[in-house]
Amino acid sequence: MPQAKIVVVGSSNTDMVVQAPHIPRPGETVLGGAFHMIAGGKGANQAVAAARLGADVTFVARVGDDPFGAQALEGFRAEGIRTDFVLRDPEASHGVALILVDGNGENAIAVAPGANARLSPEDVAAAEEAIAGCDAVLLQLEVPLPTVERAIVLGKKHGKRVMLNPAPYLAVPDALLSQIDLLTPNETEAEMLLGGGEAGLGGIAQTAEELLRRGVGRVVVTLGREGVFVVAPGEQYHVAGRRVTAVDTTAAGDAFSGALAVWIAEGAEFRTAIRYAIAASALAVTRIGAQASLPHRAEVEALVTG
Repeated sequence: MPQAKIVVVGSSNTDMVVQAPHIPRPGETVLGGAFHMIAGGKGANQAVAAARLGADVTFVARVGDDPFGAQALEGFRAEGIRTDFVLRDPEASHGVALILVDGNGENAIAVAPGANARLSPEDVAAAEEAIAGCDAVLLQLEVPLPTVERAIVLGKKHGKRVMLNPAPYLAVPDALLSQIDLLTPNETEAEMLLGGGEAGLGGIAQTAEELLRRGVGRVVVTLGREGVFVVAPGEQYHVAGRRVTAVDTTAAGDAFSGALAVWIAEGAEFRTAIRYAIAASALAVTRIGAQASLPHRAEVEALVTG
């Protein structure tokens, strides 16, 4: 089986995580427990997820010209990620995310984007040769939308599969949605892309069908522990999640997106790719942190086939 080649365009952050009994209300101070400082950022998480699952990954990003940025760059190289297009920005700090995790593994996150906000369309254009040689382009919305747009345009120019995880939510024009081969929102993001929606599987199906009408090739709505709901031309179906004890859900969606990209790029049948992506996500939520929680391929295969 040939190695999947994936280009990830996105963000890199340092996550500062505090475990607490519950997420504080406005004005409330909660005495928490352990503190962790962990590599994160949706783009970096998905790049690391794909690399650990066996892909040849090229990452396009900006990091701060500071100790956090240097540490992030060292981490990418240790994972075997190609960093030719990871730029150190002398005019911005590295991105930072402040994360609170409650006793059920749910989280609340605030992000200071730093250098991520300066990732430009020109930075992506510099990586056109890598995009031309890849199997899939994997994107999120934690960097400026014009930068994401350039990556989509270049991916389609070279006939590549373009995958967008629309998180954190930004309003995405229909002209861009129509160029997305695979969209992986959670339920809230799917509804927000259309300006609203109804709860429940019926509502999810209707929302996803409307996204197809706007030109998206296939929609996979992630439902946390309930699995995913898939809508493609002529079919829709629900795939159940795996029951695990969640410790921290921070990178669950990133583990899912990275795994889905890998198995699809390797040529797996779509339902098979979904099963492996759900397994990767399930393993990630059983561990604290973003990149620290992302599983390796042998773990995912053992969970699916064991």
